[in-house]
Amino acid sequence: MKISCDFLVLGSGIAGLSFALKAAAHGTVAIVTKREVTESATNYAQGGIASVFSKEDTFAAHLEDTLVAGAGICHEDVVRMVVEEGPPTIQSLIDWGVKFTTSGDSYDLTREGGHSQRRILHADDVTGREIERALVAAARSHPAITIYENHIAIDLITEAKITHKRLKPNRCLGAYVLAIDEEKVKTFTARFTLLATGGAGKVYLYTCNPDVATGDGVAMAYRAGADIANMEFMQFHPTTLYHPHAKSFLISEAVRGEGAILRRRDGTAFMEKYHPLKDLAPRDIVARAIDNEMKTYGDDCVYLDMTHREPEYIRSRFPNIYQTCLEYGLDMTSTPLPVVPAAHYLCGGVAVDANAETNIKNLYAIGEVAFTGLHGANRLASNSLLEAAVYAGRAYKHIADEMNRVGETLPAVPEWDSGTATNSDEMVIVSQNWDEIRRCMSNFVGIVRSNKRLERALRRIRLIQEEIEDYYWDFIITSDLIELRNIATVAELIIRCARQRQESRGLHYNIDYPERDDIHWQKDTYVRKQF
Repeated sequence: MKISCDFLVLGSGIAGLSFALKAAAHGTVAIVTKREVTESATNYAQGGIASVFSKEDTFAAHLEDTLVAGAGICHEDVVRMVVEEGPPTIQSLIDWGVKFTTSGDSYDLTREGGHSQRRILHADDVTGREIERALVAAARSHPAITIYENHIAIDLITEAKITHKRLKPNRCLGAYVLAIDEEKVKTFTARFTLLATGGAGKVYLYTCNPDVATGDGVAMAYRAGADIANMEFMQFHPTTLYHPHAKSFLISEAVRGEGAILRRRDGTAFMEKYHPLKDLAPRDIVARAIDNEMKTYGDDCVYLDMTHREPEYIRSRFPNIYQTCLEYGLDMTSTPLPVVPAAHYLCGGVAVDANAETNIKNLYAIGEVAFTGLHGANRLASNSLLEAAVYAGRAYKHIADEMNRVGETLPAVPEWDSGTATNSDEMVIVSQNWDEIRRCMSNFVGIVRSNKRLERALRRIRLIQEEIEDYYWDFIITSDLIELRNIATVAELIIRCARQRQESRGLHYNIDYPERDDIHWQKDTYVRKQF
């Protein structure tokens, strides 16, 4: 089955939806999302979206905070562009119906770790859910947009792939997509394809990402020949609820922004010995501090204490966090919350230019799947939603100009061929490999790394990849197999980038190179598939 459109958008978070709503003015849009349309990392974002909205704040201050958090390798021109385009971009969200929390006649701005000013717009403590609500409603009501739920992209279709030629530049023509419920592969062709598939937290055993975060966009782009950069910088959120029945529930950075204190089991506050900003230090420092405290004292977790604040303030400022913790028997107004670090945000990804275009013609990437240069070695809290929305606008403007090209036609694209593949009754192989990859990454490529750990991890991942490839071509494809193949690819890319960087910087800490090296390594790491 073939489906043709002007714009193919893979993913349904703030990046994909913002772009789709703008692009729909110029043609037909197909949004492909592998679960329900609202199941995205955006929907789970609690804290907010950072931008200069107060008289006390400045673009220069936001720029400086981002550069400091990024540990010397942010692309300053990109940071300046995103920061300066922030206010009008957020106004677009407001125009689409997003309702941010107000205080009197102005927006209620909060502060998070690494920020020198209150500049976080939020919707209580469910900002992402509010953004997703508004954008999904707008997309569903637009006549030019069709949403394909429970559809998962398998691979990108490129001109080089279907012609079996080495083309420079290569061109993206769409994607092969599995309709999960129908058990049928569909061929989507498009003039422009946008990756907005989110992150890759599920590569690790402990993550606060939703189940959809399996690095699909990065893996597909790599297999198609796109440049991938800075994959070693996986941000671990310092404070994820530690509870046997909680599925990686994130305790927002904003809780520490409003005064919460990290303590050991005996009640001792410990962040002052790690950073002058104490509990408001950047996330990489806080995550490493917690990891060190747990290992030093043999504890399973540390505790986030906000009991010194007024109970009514806590309940009103963090209603979702308060209520969720209460469901697990934890009253954060009177009891410190047990927390651990968990894989949270991928600062690297598919390399793009200032217009979100990759090195493959007509293939764009926005949001967590993309490497723009904004985050450097460590993302500043709440800059991610801003980046996604800003780049959605930039991609739209660039593509609107590109659509004026005359005479560009798409070559004939063959439909998916399953060959002699058969149904498998050995899905235990998929689940076993899935578990092995995540444990390997958590044990060897986590918050603290070493050369030996990285070498062991790469050997094991490559052995698993060989088994996956044999299985992949022998059996009819399923969503589980697609995701397994993708997390194995992403795991390899993280390890390869980590092995390149012979220093410790930001989110990458290697005990064999414990110091930052600005002489040799104040730069990005890149990998590209060799054909």
